[in-house]
Formats: sequence, structure tokens, C-alpha cells
Amino acid sequence: MALKDRINEDMKNYMKEKNQLALGAIRMIKADIKNAEIAKIGELSDEEIVKVIQSSIKKRKDSIEQFKNAGRDDLVEKETAELKYLEVYLPKGLTKEEVVAIIKEEAARLDLSDKKNFGVLMKTVMGRVQGRYDGREVSAIVNEVTAGNL
Repeated sequence: MALKDRINEDMKNYMKEKNQLALGAIRMIKADIKNAEIAKIGELSDEEIVKVIQSSIKKRKDSIEQFKNAGRDDLVEKETAELKYLEVYLPKGLTKEEVVAIIKEEAARLDLSDKKNFGVLMKTVMGRVQGRYDGREVSAIVNEVTAGNL
């Protein structure tokens, strides 16, 4: 089943269950997908839909941080709960150990004595873990691996 069809089916189920929290999250994702389709002037592939969902999740995580700093625990709880309904549409994530192994494997193929290769290492690693691990965390792990800390 295509990802868009799965989202539509889940939306119908949430309507039947009267799950307003999940329904709100799904409606926001559907709106983001529709906006991306309008911008593209065509249907999105599953990979493009995953990118839209990842972008929405990133925005929600940023909102959660801002709400925490403002002391709005009620909004933190709401955004966190909605986040769980969106994360089910993402591909299976990687563990930190798996990311470290990928980084070490790619680092072994490159000459890391030259600082220019740091960018090449990041690019190849991100190509392999894209969508399955947070880019900021990958960057931090790459820094630790290249410094010899991991």
C-alpha cells in the first residue's frame, strides 16, 4: 500500500475512533503533503512524502523546545503526543551503534588526515542514513569518531 493511501486509511480509522489528537496530526500532515504537491505540480512519491513528514516532525520538535522554554507544559504534551502519531510513517530508524559503524566504515575508505574530507565523509554518511537518523546527531558523532573518541 502506498504511504499516501495508508495515511488516508488511518485518517478514516481515527475519525471512526473519534481520536481527535491523532486526527489533528494526520490532517496537518495531509495539508503539508497537499502543499508540497501544489509546489511540485504533481503527485509525490513515497520518498518525497517521507521527507514532508520528516520536515513536519522537525518543526514539531522545535516547537516542543520553544514551548518548554516558555513553560507551556500543556502544549509540550500535545505536540509530543501528536509526534508519536507521525513517527509511525517514517522508515525504521537506526541505533547510535549502527550509525557509528557506518561512520567508521566510511572513514576507513577516506583519508581523514585532510580536513577537507570531513565534508565528504558527512555527505557519504548522510546518504546512507538519510531519514533514519537526525542529521545534527550524525554530525556530532562524526566529530567524535574523527577525534578518536568513539
